[in-house]
Amino acid sequence: MSVFEVDTSKAWGPVAKSKKAAATSNPIRKIMDNIKLPAKDENKPLIPLSLGDPCHFSNLSAPDELVKALTENIKSAKHNGYAPSAGIPAAREAVAKCYSCDGAELTKDDVYLASGCSGALELAISVLLNEGDNILVPKPGFPLYQVIAESLLASVKHYNLLPETGWEADLAHMESLIDANTKAILINNPSNPCGSVFSKDHLNKILELAEKYRLPIVSDEIYGKLVYGDCGFHPAASLTTTVPVLAVGGLAKEYVCPGWRVGWVLLHDRNGLFKEVRQGLADLTTIVLGANSIVQSAVAAILTPKAGSDAEKSIKAFSERYLGILCDNAKFTTERLGAIDGLNVVVPNGAMYVMVGIDMTKLTGVESDVDFANKLLNEEQVFVLPGECFGMPNYFRVVTCGPQETLAGAYERIEKFCASKQN
Repeated sequence: MSVFEVDTSKAWGPVAKSKKAAATSNPIRKIMDNIKLPAKDENKPLIPLSLGDPCHFSNLSAPDELVKALTENIKSAKHNGYAPSAGIPAAREAVAKCYSCDGAELTKDDVYLASGCSGALELAISVLLNEGDNILVPKPGFPLYQVIAESLLASVKHYNLLPETGWEADLAHMESLIDANTKAILINNPSNPCGSVFSKDHLNKILELAEKYRLPIVSDEIYGKLVYGDCGFHPAASLTTTVPVLAVGGLAKEYVCPGWRVGWVLLHDRNGLFKEVRQGLADLTTIVLGANSIVQSAVAAILTPKAGSDAEKSIKAFSERYLGILCDNAKFTTERLGAIDGLNVVVPNGAMYVMVGIDMTKLTGVESDVDFANKLLNEEQVFVLPGECFGMPNYFRVVTCGPQETLAGAYERIEKFCASKQN
């Protein structure tokens, strides 16, 4: 018999949700709930430039070698069971080999596979934060950082990225946010939503702050190999010998397969400061019991093909073609939208996004970036995300990975919309 006493004569009452569930809320959702989808128009089909999914328009697809490896492994029926919670050893080894760099070498034991990069972010943030702690995150920035932290009953502090310097971090502002409860600095390089890429010099300045305050870095590098600007990409861990770094990434964007859900956390710890974190990551992976085992089985084939093989040549050709498309589309977007009166484009150097500023003084009947996105959607059937989704009012984000002819059609409609709102 239970020793818990309850009045059994009372009727059922509502079942309460947990504190974790109550604290979990994506800020994008609150904004998107106020954007009304228009009625379907056969003469003017919807052009969605809102979703960061390179598969959406079907002009891009996963490389042939990845599809081939995955197909063969499915047919073999050797990978249908559970994989080790931290990942299949061969896959971890391949990730370590592919993402090691001079001064930041990795072994398979430094790699923890997760369900997509979002799962990797959850691991990396969860292993560092307790209730009441905070982590510094960029603004504008990917809202999932805030969602994860708040679900842990922790919080985020937003440091500003400056459009006038190509979205570099405001280092003075970043430093002013650090307090006794700050447990890490998160950087997203290349950036979603900005498409910006930090220079080596700028990254070093961030690492100097991390060193000064003894704060580890969480580096979201999911777009690290999708860089087409002059500054190049520098993994944060390659620039420090003292600051411990948790870098996250995945297959999703680089290999055009976001739905396949394999990401990773890379643990960079030259000085043994992450001993507890290492064990913590291993423990946290046992909650979900590993990423998709079939996709893991193909990781080695795509990341570490045999040198000089046809597979290596095919993957290289895929990457060059894909990066060329992103580069051409970014240039086209910058030129086309930058020529529209009332808009200001901050030139991107990586990823598949562009942030566009809105000069509200030149537009009549547009109250905010959310209002801009809502009216653009309903009047011209073009869907963009308002900057408020990323903490940046008076901007909107455009996803640039679609076919250029589709982008051209969307930009014509945006130009028409802005012209109709001119003072």
